[in-house]
Amino acid sequence: MLTSPASVTRSAAASSRRRIGYRSWRDRFFYLLFIGSVVIGVAGLVILLANIVMDAWGWLDWQFITSYASRRPARSGIFAPLMGTTWVIVTTAVFTIPLGVGTAVYLEEFAGQSRFSRLVQLNIANLAGVPSIVYGILGLGIFVLWLDLGRSVLAGGLTLTLLVLPIVIIATQESIRAVPPSYRDAAYAMGATRWQVVKAVVLPQAIPGIMSGVILALSRAIGEAAPILMISGIVFITSVPRSPGDSFTVLPLQILNWVQQPQSDFQSIAAAAILCLLIMLLSMNAVAIWIRNRYQRNRE
Repeated sequence: MLTSPASVTRSAAASSRRRIGYRSWRDRFFYLLFIGSVVIGVAGLVILLANIVMDAWGWLDWQFITSYASRRPARSGIFAPLMGTTWVIVTTAVFTIPLGVGTAVYLEEFAGQSRFSRLVQLNIANLAGVPSIVYGILGLGIFVLWLDLGRSVLAGGLTLTLLVLPIVIIATQESIRAVPPSYRDAAYAMGATRWQVVKAVVLPQAIPGIMSGVILALSRAIGEAAPILMISGIVFITSVPRSPGDSFTVLPLQILNWVQQPQSDFQSIAAAAILCLLIMLLSMNAVAIWIRNRYQRNRE
């Protein structure tokens, strides 16, 4: 029995409508699924922030920022861990930025596709996924005991440098790869050397991405407690570091100490310290956004 062309056309049209309807339903389902995931994540974050703000209400003031830790919640403050955090992050940045950016520039612009560069790339990718406590143990063994730096700011900064260095290298490499090859070709055509191309063309174009990666890496370093706990081992300290060789504590360790106390007032001042830590993180991210926007305007 022969099938008429009209029936074949109707069957094909019906099959096409079913496929279109299925695809439309599938698209709506996944769209709602993704929107629901975002809403759940944001709602959880808002609830946590609201809970922290309510617990910290009335405790976060200038006296809290400028006071030292105390056994009495009403007299406790975060001045020592705040200064310790600042010292450690500045020390980490001093070592991380030149080492991370320099390594990425070498691997992308000078090393080529050699066996050595591939081995280094593989190790960097693996180190980026190592748990932070492992870096703490490594820092304790190398910097504190072997190099005899003691439980100092310098030992903590070097340990956090090991922790965030792979992140900075990977972010810098991605930023360098994003520079259009035509920019390099134009510079070479004008007679520039490879270093001149890197210095005057590649790095200025990659700075927004590099700075974003550096700030995100340092933001992670600020919130790390496990490596610093291995290095410092001190959570109650009433002195401010005056040099890289002094002992220190940081905000995550002070928060950890307070939340372990049975008194409810210590939970409140821990929430106030968490707010201060969040303000530091948001300030660093704001600086990264400002730098990125400034260099993007200059490029335009």
